[in-house]
Amino acid sequence: MVLFFSIFGAILIVYGGLRAIFNVLKVELWKHSSDYNSIRIDFTSKIVLALEFFIAADLVRTIIRPDLNEVIVLAVIVAIRTVVGYSLDKEAKDILSKQ
Repeated sequence: MVLFFSIFGAILIVYGGLRAIFNVLKVELWKHSSDYNSIRIDFTSKIVLALEFFIAADLVRTIIRPDLNEVIVLAVIVAIRTVVGYSLDKEAKDILSKQ
């Protein structure tokens, strides 16, 4: 289960990155009209969702084999990922509100 959540989170990030690269290339090479903010918002949403899967994987890992070190590491990781996820989500909402 832990491996599934971790792999799925990684797949989401890779998928979002490839989509962003493709959309940027479309804009730059083929002169398609697009807003870079929409590309950023799409990529950011994939990253935020992937972070949620990584947190779930860490939670399951800690439940399966709990010890004090694992709990401390989990707390730090969850705190960092939560702050990063919140910041990315807030940035995406700010971009959307400016459009």
